[in-house]
Amino acid sequence: MLTRRIALLVPALVGAILALGASPALAAQTQVAVASNFTDTAKEIAAAFKAATGDEAVLSFGASGQFYTQITKGAPFEVFLSADADRPKKADADGLSVPGSRFTYAVGRLVLFSKTPGLVDDRGAVLSSGKFAKLSIADPASAPYGEAAIETLKTLKLYDTLQPKIVQGSNITQAYQFVETGAAELGFVALSQVINETGGSRWLVPAADHAPIEQQAVLLKTGARNPAAKAFIDFLKSPTGVAIIKKYGYEVH
Repeated sequence: MLTRRIALLVPALVGAILALGASPALAAQTQVAVASNFTDTAKEIAAAFKAATGDEAVLSFGASGQFYTQITKGAPFEVFLSADADRPKKADADGLSVPGSRFTYAVGRLVLFSKTPGLVDDRGAVLSSGKFAKLSIADPASAPYGEAAIETLKTLKLYDTLQPKIVQGSNITQAYQFVETGAAELGFVALSQVINETGGSRWLVPAADHAPIEQQAVLLKTGARNPAAKAFIDFLKSPTGVAIIKKYGYEVH
């Protein structure tokens, strides 16, 4: 009787072993530091990445300068999506990145935006009218979109006049929140943040009014041995990744 039971169990055990051998590899994760302006875009890319590969990109959002400081102090990020080119270049120079991994994943556009319909005209003349109390921007010391906002005001020769009205968010997300909540009547934000917004008023700042917002990505040495980190970088460059990036108003070279 015992022999018969063993004989019946063997095929079942063999089948289970074969099934385990044929199962896909366990999904992996990669830790990604993402500039705030790229929040919605990165979330959609991460979802598409997981659907295509089974791997998960764990996203953290913030100002590029703050992220770089954290990276230099040993933060466990494996991929860095900066809002500028300077920090990824510094990562190369400081030996924190995988050589040859740096590339431009998007070129951003700056927008002057208000929740109030008609307040912002299509030439940005509201800035010289003085018909507002607060102008929101991101901190130019840590957020490239804030730096671009200051450059724009200087190009328009309005910086000295408007400086008392400027309120700074720690990053571009907070700069947008000031406008969204009414803490500031208008603000310089990323096109990607308002591209799907139907209300309000806006002015797309001419690209010539400030230095290009060239956003670069880099594979950090902490992710050099993680296939999921490399796979996420590759996915950013894929037709699917590029299509999502363009959908949010970025240019891709």
